[in-house]
Amino acid sequence: MKGLNVLKKLFLLCSIVGTLLYADELSNILSDNKNLLFEYEFQGNNAQSDMLENSWINPIMLQYRKSYSKQFTDKTVQTGSFTVGIDQPIFRSGGIYYAIKYAQALRGANNAEIKLKKCQTIANAVKILYQLKRMKLEKKKLALLIKNDGIEIKQRRESYHAGLIDSSFLDQAILKRNQDETKRLELDVSMMSLEQSFALLSDKNPNQLKLPKLKLISAERYKGANLELVRDKLRAKQKAYNAKITWAKYMPTVSVQGRYTDEDINPLFSRGGGLEEKYFTYGFSISMPLNINMFSDVEASKVEKLKAQTEVIERKHTIDEEYKLVKQKLRIIDKKISLAKKDERLYQRLYRTTKNLASAGEKTSYDTALMRNSLEVKKLDRKIYAIDKQIELLALYTKVENAI
Repeated sequence: MKGLNVLKKLFLLCSIVGTLLYADELSNILSDNKNLLFEYEFQGNNAQSDMLENSWINPIMLQYRKSYSKQFTDKTVQTGSFTVGIDQPIFRSGGIYYAIKYAQALRGANNAEIKLKKCQTIANAVKILYQLKRMKLEKKKLALLIKNDGIEIKQRRESYHAGLIDSSFLDQAILKRNQDETKRLELDVSMMSLEQSFALLSDKNPNQLKLPKLKLISAERYKGANLELVRDKLRAKQKAYNAKITWAKYMPTVSVQGRYTDEDINPLFSRGGGLEEKYFTYGFSISMPLNINMFSDVEASKVEKLKAQTEVIERKHTIDEEYKLVKQKLRIIDKKISLAKKDERLYQRLYRTTKNLASAGEKTSYDTALMRNSLEVKKLDRKIYAIDKQIELLALYTKVENAI
C-alpha cells in the first residue's frame, strides 16, 4: 500500500509538472513584438503614475537674468542676477495624501487593465489553437462522410441500373457528396483564416505547440483573481480618493516660499550701503478659494464614487453569472460526450454484426465499410466535444492572471 501511495504521488507530481510546462510554453505564446508592446504599456503606465504621484511637489525655479541700462549718460551699466525659488504647498487639508493614494490606485487599475488585455490576447491565441485542432477533426470526419457518400452513390447506382429505384435517389446521393466536399473546402478557408490570425499574435508554429487539458477553475479563484474585478475595485478606490481631493481643494492650503538670490547691485544703490549681493527671502501663505461651483463639484465627485462602487457590485454579479453559465454549458457538453460514447458502443456492435454478416454473405463489403466509417465518425464526435469543453473552460482562464 505504501508503494502504491508513492506511485500516486509521483503520478500527481508528473501531472502538475506537465501542466506547468505547458502553461509556461503557452504564456510565452505571443510574438516578441506583442510582448514588447505590452512591456511598453507597463513602463508607460509606471512612468505616468510616478509623475502623478509626485505632482503635488512644485518645481524649483532657476532663473538667470542679464540687463543693460543706459540710465547713466557716460556708460552702459550691466547687472546680472541668479535666483533659486520655490513655492511649495505643505498642507491641503489632506489633499496631498489623497493625491498620492489616487495615483497609486490609478497605477494599479491601469496595470490590471493591461494584464487583462494581455491575458485576453494569450487566450485568443490559445483559442485559435483549439479551433484549429477542432477543424482538423472536422476535416477527418468529413473525409469519412465523403467516403460513405461515395459508397452510397455506388449502391444507388447499382440499384438504379437494376431498376429498383429511380434517378432521384441517385441524384440525392450525389448532391450529398457535393455538399460535404463543399464543406471541406470551406473548412480549408476557415483554417487559413485562423492560421493568419494566429500568425498576427504569435511567431511560433501552431502545429508544434502542445495544448494542456484545462480543468474547471473554482468559483472562489475565478472571483478572487478576476482581473476585471481587481481593476474595478481599484477604479472605485481611485474615484473615492478623487472625491476627497475635490473636497480638499476648496479647503485652506498652507504653502511655504523660499528664494535665494545672487545679483549685481545697481550702482544707484551702492552708495547707500547695507545691501547684500547674495541673500535669502522666505515666508509662507495661507489661501482658500471661494468658488460658486464648489458644492456642485464636490457632489459630482461623490456621484462618481458611488457609481464606481455600484459597478463593483455589478461586476461581482456578472462574474457569478459567467461562472454559472460556463458550468451549465459544460454539463450540456458532458451529456453530448456521454451520448457520443453510447453511439460509439452501438456502432461498435453494429460494425461487428455487419462484418459477421458480410462474412456469411448476407451483407456486402459496402455495408461493412459504411458501418466502419460511421463508427470512426462517432469517435471523432467525442473528440470534437472534448475540444468544445476546453474552449468553454478557456473563457474562465481568460480573465484570471497566470491561469494559462
